[in-house]
Amino acid sequence: VYIIKVTWSSGSTEVIYRRYSKFFDLQMQMLDKFPMEGGQKDPKQRIIPFLPGKILFRRSHIRDVAVKRLIPIDEYCKALIQLPPYISQCEEVLQFFETRPDDLAPPKE
Repeated sequence: VYIIKVTWSSGSTEVIYRRYSKFFDLQMQMLDKFPMEGGQKDPKQRIIPFLPGKILFRRSHIRDVAVKRLIPIDEYCKALIQLPPYISQCEEVLQFFETRPDDLAPPKE
């Protein structure tokens, strides 16, 4: 689970908690919704940032994998919000970063 500090354009800030799988789900939604910007027709046209796919690993490697994903996730979030507003402010992106009920009772680990 990754801890993300979200700062909205209004200046308000919130802390949310997201699993890598949720980032990956968002990525798939973005590529489906914006095929041109996702480079499906022409890879040179891609503006949606790249997010490494899911990896299968043993339980003992969870922390190592999670730490290695920190920088790519940070870069992905920063690149995503720099995209044109029709992408960066689309419903899927806004919903992803909104506070959810489980964010109010974060994981203990």
